[in-house]
Amino acid sequence: MAEINREDVAHLARLAHIDMSSEELDRMAGELAVIVDSIKSVSEVAGDDVPATSHPIPLSNVYRDDVVGETLSNEEALAGAPDNADGRFRVPAILDGE
Repeated sequence: MAEINREDVAHLARLAHIDMSSEELDRMAGELAVIVDSIKSVSEVAGDDVPATSHPIPLSNVYRDDVVGETLSNEEALAGAPDNADGRFRVPAILDGE
């Protein structure tokens, strides 16, 4: 079993500003010990010949040509707007000032 005890959990809880009851500290110490043991067992199996992975399948980017397609005119874009002014969408101000 991993070397994680109640005092370690209490120390981490204090650092994280988490209030934990005595029962929670005991339970969490056991749960963290199981997690650390599980990680240890995986680390033992993964030797130097096993490359580290961040994703189970290879990822690749799919690129396409950036081609301008059909676009709306300014008038068409503003046609459904609830409010517009000077060829722009008009929205309520969210900041003081302008």
